[in-house]
Amino acid sequence: MSKFNTTATRPANTATGPIGTKKNKTVDTHEGAAGFKRDKRSELFLLAVSNFVGENTFYESADARDNRYQKLIREMAVKDPEWTADMLAWLRGPEANMRSASLVGAAEYVKARLDKGLHGDNRKVINSVLQRADEPGEMLAYWTSNYGRRIPQPVKRGVADAVVRLYNERSLLKYDTSSKGFRFGDVIDLTHPSADDGKAWQGDLFEYALDRRHNRDKPIPESLKTIQNNEAFKHSPAKIIDYLADNGTLAEVLGESGMTWEQLSGFGPMTAARWEAMIPTMGIMAQIRNLRNFDEAGVSDQAAQLVIDNLTDPIVIEKSRQFPFRFLSAYEHAPSLRWGHALDKALGHSLRNIPELPGKTLILVDTSGSMQSSYNARSTMAPVKAAAVFGVALGVKNGANADIYGFASGEFHHSVKRGASTLTEINRFINRVGEKGHGTDIAGAVARQYRGHDRVCILSDMQSCTGNITAPVPAHVPVYGFNLQGYAPAAMRLGPNRHEFGSLTDATFKLIPQLEAAESGNWPWVK
Repeated sequence: MSKFNTTATRPANTATGPIGTKKNKTVDTHEGAAGFKRDKRSELFLLAVSNFVGENTFYESADARDNRYQKLIREMAVKDPEWTADMLAWLRGPEANMRSASLVGAAEYVKARLDKGLHGDNRKVINSVLQRADEPGEMLAYWTSNYGRRIPQPVKRGVADAVVRLYNERSLLKYDTSSKGFRFGDVIDLTHPSADDGKAWQGDLFEYALDRRHNRDKPIPESLKTIQNNEAFKHSPAKIIDYLADNGTLAEVLGESGMTWEQLSGFGPMTAARWEAMIPTMGIMAQIRNLRNFDEAGVSDQAAQLVIDNLTDPIVIEKSRQFPFRFLSAYEHAPSLRWGHALDKALGHSLRNIPELPGKTLILVDTSGSMQSSYNARSTMAPVKAAAVFGVALGVKNGANADIYGFASGEFHHSVKRGASTLTEINRFINRVGEKGHGTDIAGAVARQYRGHDRVCILSDMQSCTGNITAPVPAHVPVYGFNLQGYAPAAMRLGPNRHEFGSLTDATFKLIPQLEAAESGNWPWVK
C-alpha cells in the first residue's frame, strides 16, 4: 500500500510573507483572546501603513499610538537603518502615499541617529519623504515644535534638496498662504537652498518668496509670468470675472494666472460658469471632492464630461495616488447619478491589482464595532468601509469562486450579483454593517464558514475576542490576514501558509499568487 504517493499528496509550501511573529512570544489581543507578538519590522510596518498621526483609534488613543510609532522608528533607525530608510521612502511613494506617517518617521529617524552620533543617509531620508511643495514647511514645523529652533544640518539640507525639486510658481500660489506657520520664505531663510541651474526662473522665485514673506514692496520679477498674472487677476472686480465667464475666456485667464478654486471662491459664490471655467485646471482630487458642488451649481453636461473623462482614464487615476476608498466616499456624497458609472470605473482602475485566483476563496470582512470609527476626525471613512472595498472587490473579481461574509458576533453572507458594479456591491454590503452584532469573533467566523476552501482572506483589525483563528483550516491551506489598523498584538502565529498584510492599497494582493507559487514574499519596496 502506498503511504506517500496518493491523490491526496500536496507539496509542502514553506513560503513565508515578510510580516512575522516571534516564536513563543504570546500576548493578549485588545479583545482578550490569545495573540502573538510581532517582530519589530513587522510591528513598525503595519503601524506605519495604517497610522494617520494624531488620530484616535478604537483601542488606542492618538498619543499612545503616536508614541508607539515614534519609539519603534527611533529604535529601528539605530538597529536596522537601511531597512527603515527604505520603508520610509516607500511609505511616502505612490504605492502607500502616507504623508504624515512618513514625515514624522523621517524626522524621528534622523533625531535618533543624531542622538547616537550616527550620520550616513540622514539628509537623503529627509528629502525622500518630501513629495509635495507644502511638506518642507511641514517638516520644519514638526521638528521645531518637538525639538526646538535649532535645526541640524542634515534636516536643513534634506529640506533644501526638496525645495529645489518642488518649489515653482504654481506651488507657491497654492501652498504659500498666511495660514501656514512656515511660509515658503521662512523655509528658504532657514535652509538656504541653491536654485537649480536648469531652472532659470528659480532664483527669482526664491527672492520673491522672501520679499512676499517680509512684506517688501518690490515688483514681481519678469521671469515669473504666472505670479504676475495671478496678482493682476486678484485685483479684478467680481463683475469682470463674471464677464469673462459669460464670454468663455475665464478658463484661459485662470490657467495663465495659476488660480485655484479656493482662491476663485473668494470672489463670491461659485456659479456654474465659474466652476465650468475652473474644472479644466483642477486636479482629479479637487474634482472628486467637489462633485456635489458641481451638481448644486448646475454645471453643464459638457463640463461634467471633462471630470468623467478623468475618472475613467486609468493613467489619470494611477497618477492621482488616491486610496480606492476615496471613490466610495465620493459616491456616498455625490447626489447625482451621472457620476456613478465613472466612479465605478475609477474604483476599478485603482484596484487593478486585485487577482483572479484559482480554486475557491473564503473572504471574511470584519463589521465589528471596533472597525466603525473613522480614520480621522475630518473623514467619514471607517476601517469597515475600507475592508469592504477590498473584500467585496476581491469577491467580484472571483465571482462564483468566492464566498463573501461580513462578520462580527455572527456572519451574514453577501452574494454578488452577476454583472453588478463593484461600487454598487460595496455600497450594498456596507448597508448591512451592524446586522450581526458588534463583537470580533474571527475564530468563530472561520470555524463556521470554512468549508474546504483553497484559501481564507480575513480583512479586519485582527483583534479577535475568541481563540485560535486558524485552527479549523488545514495547515496546507493559506490564511491571509489583511490588517487595517496596525495594533501591536497579532491574532495568529505567522509562518508557512499563515500570512498578514497591511496597507490601504491593492498592491498587497499581488503577494497572494506569489506566496501560493511557493516563493517567499518580500517587502513591497524590494522588487
